[in-house]
This record gives sequence, structure tokens and C-alpha cells, in this order.
Amino acid sequence: MKDKKILLCVTGGIAAYKACSLVGYFVKNGADVKVIMSKAATEFVGPLTFQALTNHAVYIDMFEIINKEEVEHISLATWCDVAVIAPATANTIGKIAGGIADNLLTTVIAALPQKKKVVIAPAMNKEMWNNPITQDNIKKLKKYSRYIFVEPRKGMLACRVEGAGKIADTETIVETVKKALK
Repeated sequence: MKDKKILLCVTGGIAAYKACSLVGYFVKNGADVKVIMSKAATEFVGPLTFQALTNHAVYIDMFEIINKEEVEHISLATWCDVAVIAPATANTIGKIAGGIADNLLTTVIAALPQKKKVVIAPAMNKEMWNNPITQDNIKKLKKYSRYIFVEPRKGMLACRVEGAGKIADTETIVETVKKALK
């Protein structure tokens, strides 16, 4: 992880708080981390948390200029060694699978150079996870070697239902990111 550039993309689910431990691990092990949050993610974890953990501005809005000298969706896409979407909602997975780039996060993923890997750690309700459309979107992305999925765990979900949909353990996501960086 030392000196690796990791772009962490956080989407809007209760598992967004788990992304803080991912940042902590990456930074502790020498990585440089920048964070993109969907607007919905900011309802679960404040951007200031990620700014404090990374010592970088947090990117949220497609049209908010943070660095005047850059076209940010391109500069973020070229800056990173790997992109990690954790947690990844059914909505974001569907947008990426459909080639929809209607927010900063999906636009950066669309702009990534083809050689760069995208590690995706889904988290959602079990019915959303088992929805045939969600599964079709995942199968579609898996056809491309750049998209690497970290399967969600089974357990008690935030909606108080037992089933698959819990974000993978931090350690499992980290190991997958390490493999993607090789």
C-alpha cells in the first residue's frame, strides 16, 4: 500500500460509516487516499470526517470547483492507482453498468483509464441484492476484468432482516485492493 494512490468512492447507504475504517487502514499503511462521496453518502457520514482522515478535500458535487487548474473528473481518474467503491449501492452499480455518468462519482469511474481496476464492495438490503436486475448489472460488470467485486456478507442488516447484503469485512476489502494493485 505504501505510496499507492487510492480513490475511495462512498455511496449512500448505512454502511458508509465502514468506509472510515478503510481509509484508516490505507493511510496507516502509507497510501494516499482521496474520497468522492455521493450526495446521499453525506447523509450518513459527514465529508469533514473523510477530510480529517485523508488530509484532502472531499469531492461531492460535479460542479463544485476545488482546484481551478484541473478538470476534476479527469484529474481524479488519472491520479489514482485504483478506485474502490465501498459501500456500493444497487443504484450506483446500475448506473456504472448502464454507462450512466450523471454525478461526480459515476463520471470519474467512466473516465478511468482502461488499465485501472475498480474494486466494488456492495452493501444493500437482501431483496435489493437478490433483485435480478442488480444481479444482471453485476454480471455485466464482471465481464470486464477491471471490475472486481467483494461479495457482501450474510447477517443482520440495518433493516432488521437476516440475509446477504452486509458490506464485506474491512480486511477482505483491503486484501482485494492489494491484489488489484499488483
